[in-house]
Amino acid sequence: MTEQTGNTHDRMEHDAASKPTPNRCALPRRFSDFATFGEALDYAAQGARGLNFHDPRGQLVRAYPFAELREDALAMARRFVGAGVKPGERIALVAQTCPEFAALFCGAIYAGAQPVPLPLPTSFGGKDSYIDQLSVQLQSSEPLMLLFPSEIAEMSGAAAARQGCEGLSFEDFAALPDDGAALPSPDPDDICYLQYSSGSTRFPHGVAVTHRALLNNLRGHGIGMELVETDRCVSWLPWYHDMGLVGCLLSPIANQVSTDYLKTEDFARRPLAWLDLISRNEGTTLSYSPTFGYDICARRISSQSPVGERFDLSRWRLAGNGADMIRPDVMQNFVNAFADAGFKASAFLPSYGLAEATLAVTLMPPGEGIRVELVEEERLSGSPRDLSRPARYRAIVNCGKPVLDMEVEIRGEDGHRRGDHIIGKVWCKGPSVMHSYYRDPEATAACLVDGWLDTGDMGYMAEGYLFIVGRAKDMIIINGKNHWPQDIEWAVEQLPGFHQGDIAAFSVETENGEEVPAVLVHCRVSDPEERLRLHNQIREKVRSITGMNCLVELVPPRTLPRTSSGKLSRAKAKKLYLSGEIEPFKLAA
Repeated sequence: MTEQTGNTHDRMEHDAASKPTPNRCALPRRFSDFATFGEALDYAAQGARGLNFHDPRGQLVRAYPFAELREDALAMARRFVGAGVKPGERIALVAQTCPEFAALFCGAIYAGAQPVPLPLPTSFGGKDSYIDQLSVQLQSSEPLMLLFPSEIAEMSGAAAARQGCEGLSFEDFAALPDDGAALPSPDPDDICYLQYSSGSTRFPHGVAVTHRALLNNLRGHGIGMELVETDRCVSWLPWYHDMGLVGCLLSPIANQVSTDYLKTEDFARRPLAWLDLISRNEGTTLSYSPTFGYDICARRISSQSPVGERFDLSRWRLAGNGADMIRPDVMQNFVNAFADAGFKASAFLPSYGLAEATLAVTLMPPGEGIRVELVEEERLSGSPRDLSRPARYRAIVNCGKPVLDMEVEIRGEDGHRRGDHIIGKVWCKGPSVMHSYYRDPEATAACLVDGWLDTGDMGYMAEGYLFIVGRAKDMIIINGKNHWPQDIEWAVEQLPGFHQGDIAAFSVETENGEEVPAVLVHCRVSDPEERLRLHNQIREKVRSITGMNCLVELVPPRTLPRTSSGKLSRAKAKKLYLSGEIEPFKLAA
């Protein structure tokens, strides 16, 4: 009888794990109105919703209700305290998309420690490059220990040893004894976690985010996206990046939304598995991606593919877009590719944010879709109009209105606020702006002034909406004329055979002291004559945009460096090129 009862219990547990957590449950939804993140998880655990992990083909591997996450997190918290972790100390975690990381991250918070999510190794850069990257971030954050998936134990362990901190696999840490240690009671103004910002123009800083800042921003998500009881989320975004961690892990907990996950590397291999998962899971209404995610999916579908038979995207209510410059041409291509599957252009939800503001600064009101304004390029750059040439325009995407409690201003170089449609630096202020850059008072003082955050981005306001133009520090200024590198890169991408991320544009100084635009381009052809033809074609294309000759270098595929979130790092590309670490192909005479 006992054995039969035990078998029945095992079957019940297996059945529960084989079914995803529900969209709807009896627990009333609260929009992140908690004092600490631990309180948010405590509340979510009273309901039936949770996290769901899928294999590369989108099949459910494990359902992980918030109640189970809380139980595991508390056990991990007691292990942290038992291992001597004190409130305020850092715990570095390699951010694999799995239940173990979620439990350890939340467990560190329950223990009063500050989790520091760090990136997984990428398919480019190699072993030594990854160890170097981890080592620098460990040196910056000074954690007591580094925890990592066992499959990357050699690299992670080497980085931990280099910095003199303890290194343990997720499994080895979970095997430590749980002695029932008492847990501290955090204050809302305590640091909740450190987020390594992956700004494209400087080495990442550790952004210190308090409980109060986090929960305020997550409340802004819930209210701004107008979440309803039946909403469900799908995500492939990495948990070491602010949009993946804050938007697609912490927000679903604090706003009680069941969420389905694909690992980022599985999305990279099979991008359409993302759309398959959205189609298969009834009730999926929310999913976010940078522009390149929509781009790669549209490229994978040929005009002959019966998308209406394979996909059902009709329930996709909010297709969020952020983390890089939003390109309306790519978004329109996605609409064209998946209209037969029921996707609606009005589902697009442009946004603007950055780790220094926890995440969201502005969100488009649901249902308004992508709205663009055509702006003369001279206005964008602040250069005088050349009347001898026809006017050129760029489509600038509306990134929405400020989220709850957030103020946004556009300021000129004199620091004064600018009116509508006048381009300047984007500043923001609100409860979710970061506490500081961790142990970097100079960098903190450089961007935080009287509670206002200098985002480093350029844009303008129009009737309460924010339009982002580009990064201020990326701007190429030659002969007094400003050029956005995104414009040059986009122009080259329009040539056959190129994709987003294949081109890096920046300025270099020639031997006579003049600055010229330089363009590094991934080259996938081996024929010398074809390379020369391609080189000349790119140079002519850039000349048509800038009005001047530029330096074009063809480089091997996968050469251009990226940030931890996968974005092109122009500053690092320039540094590697000037130091000779990026070696261009030699062209035939």
